[in-house]
Amino acid sequence: MAQTNVADQGPDADSAHTHKKLVALAVGAIGVVCGDIGTSPLYAFREAINATKDAQGIVSPNSVLGVLSLILWSLLLIVTLKYVVVLLRADNNGEGGTFALQALGLSVAKRSGPVIFALGIIGASFFYGDAVIAPAISVLSAVEGLTLVSPELHRFVLPISICILIGLFAVQSHGTATVARFFGPIMAVWFSCLAIGGLIHILDEPLVFAALSPTYGISFLISNGLVGFMVLGLVFLAVTGAEALYVDLGHFGRRPIQFAWFTFVFPALVLNYFGQGALVLSNPKALANPFYSLYPEWALIPMVLLATCATVIAGQAVITGAFSLTRQAIQLGLLPRLEIRHTSESMAGQIYLPRVNWLLLAGVLFVVAIFKSSSNLAAAYGVAVTADMVISSMLMFFVVWKLWRWPLWKTLALILPMLLIEQVFFAANMIKVLEGGWLPLTLAAILAVIMATWVRGAGILSRYTRKNEAELDWLVRKLETKPPHRVPGTAVFFTADLDFAPTSLMHNLKHNRVLHERNIVLSIRTEDTPRVARHARVSVDRTNDTFIKVIARYGFMETPSIPKIIEVLKRKDLKLDIGATSFFLSRRSLRVTSKSEMPRWQEHLFIMLARSAQDATTYFKIPTDRVVEVGTQVAV
Repeated sequence: MAQTNVADQGPDADSAHTHKKLVALAVGAIGVVCGDIGTSPLYAFREAINATKDAQGIVSPNSVLGVLSLILWSLLLIVTLKYVVVLLRADNNGEGGTFALQALGLSVAKRSGPVIFALGIIGASFFYGDAVIAPAISVLSAVEGLTLVSPELHRFVLPISICILIGLFAVQSHGTATVARFFGPIMAVWFSCLAIGGLIHILDEPLVFAALSPTYGISFLISNGLVGFMVLGLVFLAVTGAEALYVDLGHFGRRPIQFAWFTFVFPALVLNYFGQGALVLSNPKALANPFYSLYPEWALIPMVLLATCATVIAGQAVITGAFSLTRQAIQLGLLPRLEIRHTSESMAGQIYLPRVNWLLLAGVLFVVAIFKSSSNLAAAYGVAVTADMVISSMLMFFVVWKLWRWPLWKTLALILPMLLIEQVFFAANMIKVLEGGWLPLTLAAILAVIMATWVRGAGILSRYTRKNEAELDWLVRKLETKPPHRVPGTAVFFTADLDFAPTSLMHNLKHNRVLHERNIVLSIRTEDTPRVARHARVSVDRTNDTFIKVIARYGFMETPSIPKIIEVLKRKDLKLDIGATSFFLSRRSLRVTSKSEMPRWQEHLFIMLARSAQDATTYFKIPTDRVVEVGTQVAV
């Protein structure tokens, strides 16, 4: 009988354990993934509804219902359908984001490779604009709640916001592992407060339930003409942060994110927006700040503090995303090498890039100083996010059509409506390009030019280097006929192509006229996948007695490490002593030439980027006392 009970309870126990794990991951997703979209109620409805005021400053009930309907259906079509239902299934070995989507597209649509590659660069460029604007608008909107406590506190909004932002970026070097465990519970409380605040006021004005019909949103747009179109751009603020649901896919997985969205986040957002709408219908004075007006006076300061915590968490998610995106761009050859510090021994994704961190802080403080309020930043934020979403839909087209092998008509039926809606939102935001929309466009243009310059310059440099390299097989035959002097120890030469002798090897033979007893030609390659399995990390080719060819493969979300590669080689019977191994690196000194393939300004930009790159010794963690650098002058 006892055995029967154990057998019967086994599956239930496993099911209970699985459910607990799902809930735990969902709580974590609420903290990290949903933070950005979770702070949108602070400003989205306020900006949209205030833009519908007539000459007397009055908002009609139809305008309130129209805005609510547009917000609801934007959350349903863009966030729920596109991101939660469709895009979360487009994972690259469990990872999401612009470059993951780009890699999936490139793997199956070779003919469209240049288009997909360009879309990836543009999408990444707009994400950096998002990373600059999101912390600024979120923190400002939270701290602005102090003005409801006392109008005299208005002059403290900017100083307090700046202090919070400086503190947020200052702690990045310590990593987010310790703090992140509190993100989920704090954001769970935040979403609970969103739902409660909205629910209380929905009961005061049940008329808001009419906004469930899309006809109110459509009639609002038709009857208001250009004003309705401008309001549409502000309505889009309600879905900002949706891209994080896909970018952070690798941290939690599809099911926990979907579970968190459908059971907790989406209902809380809808209740809060509808509560704000009901409050404005019953009390027009709440137009100044409908979010904070949902709560009684005694709860204002606690809500400001909670909102500040929520916006800091939302800002943290965007900053972490910028670090991850930059590492991917470096691995994919879109940016020069930058210093990457790992802040956790157990979590590979916990990284810190000092230069990116401080550049982001400078950008955020510049934005706060120029725009001064969350309302002034609304247009800029909308342009950044809508552009990013339009590009993700374009990339998604290639994945659904080519990778998932959907018929073309079926793919178009899915993608075209979403793309059309997002392009309408983008056009609506572009109307206010002079009021702030210029900012993300300028940032994206600068970053796209930087990436394009680096890719083009690196390609030219590679072709020049190839001209001065000999085929490795030819060199082996040459050395067999006229052997150089052999010295004890092991030499490692770095190369991009194992079929050609590295420049450092050629210069060592030319000037020193010696060859080590054992020579390893090492190629470190970045694959079109986020991570590479350990068993596939390193491959060794010993067909040549003079040179051992080694390929070390890394995913675009991983950082190469020479000590770890050496450890793997030891397990493959290459008994290497790192203390008796010399690592030969080519250090190129770039100079301008009148015969360059690039315009003069692009030449100078590429040389500046190359000089700012972190040296290979530090980036690949090579022992500094074992490095031999061979310098060459190259005209680009």
